[in-house]
Amino acid sequence: MKFEKKSIKFLENYLNTSSPTGYEHRGQKVWMDYIRPYVDKIEVDHYGTCYGIINPQAQFKVVIEAHADEISWYVNYITDDGLIYVIRNGGSDQTIAPSKIVHIHGEKGIIKGVFGWPAIHTRNSQNEPAPKIENIFIDCGATSKKEVEEMGVFVGCMITYPDEFFEMNDRYFVCRALDNRIGGFMIAEVARMLRENKKTIPFGLYITNSVQEEVGLYGADMIADTIKPNIAIVTDVTHDTTTPMIEKKKEGDQKCGAGPVVFFAPSVHHTIRELIIDTAKTKQIPFQRAAASRATGTDTDAFAHSNGGVPSALISLPLRYMHTTVEMVSKEDVGNVIKLIYETLLKIQPEMKLKYH
Repeated sequence: MKFEKKSIKFLENYLNTSSPTGYEHRGQKVWMDYIRPYVDKIEVDHYGTCYGIINPQAQFKVVIEAHADEISWYVNYITDDGLIYVIRNGGSDQTIAPSKIVHIHGEKGIIKGVFGWPAIHTRNSQNEPAPKIENIFIDCGATSKKEVEEMGVFVGCMITYPDEFFEMNDRYFVCRALDNRIGGFMIAEVARMLRENKKTIPFGLYITNSVQEEVGLYGADMIADTIKPNIAIVTDVTHDTTTPMIEKKKEGDQKCGAGPVVFFAPSVHHTIRELIIDTAKTKQIPFQRAAASRATGTDTDAFAHSNGGVPSALISLPLRYMHTTVEMVSKEDVGNVIKLIYETLLKIQPEMKLKYH
């Protein structure tokens, strides 16, 4: 699948816009502005989950969903000499923090800082310190707590990484927070293709970009109760387990470039999953299989367990280096996830049997 210039421009703008958990509004505005021509209606809930609707009058409702938030840090403590200690907002990895540039979202705007770390010459190799929440710190060039606060930085301010989008070797998209704004991109592209290809669907389609996934699937939990869908198809990322130091016996065998990953899990509905697999086979879309024990850890679980049980399925995108600032996905896989969701939607009928028997 070749991406249109306007699509790549949107992807770059969307990824480069910070969207930390609880503060997704700037990224959501970019996303809504893009999908607006391709939907009949746009809604936003109280906590910032956005959804575009095609056929809002239809009684039968299908959700395609991704999550909009990225991991980040909170200012937790400011020392008397102006250093900042942090706590996580989502699954932020302390091991990658030392020497990273950060943006502190202060009350007077963005303040630049750096995660400091003692020079290698000064460390004792016999007792090498490891980065921990307790010892990583941010230096924003201040010499006192008063000076930090005069900059507009206080406890509770959000901290993000500024690393930006690029394409690598014409094969990969690379950026922080591909988990999971790449999902928001993919469902937006599905909406665009439906409108531009003038496809008619016999149900209401809710293109949903949820907040607060990284801290507990909360946005999906809330919006599932609002929309009350009949079917939900969720897309998120999963690990490329061919990368070093990942154990395939534990994490499964998935890799970038081999296609979308269709999950098997208790929360995944058999009928919807088999419809997706049949679509992939019929349309000759490469796909991979993966299994999740107990829970998928994605918004699929929130939708599946809502409203007395919503038939739900998960299509994941293989990704390298999750929760770092250099997350990587295959451009080919991105195109195939879009195609798989699009083609699956064209097969859904309101009268299809969803109950097990």
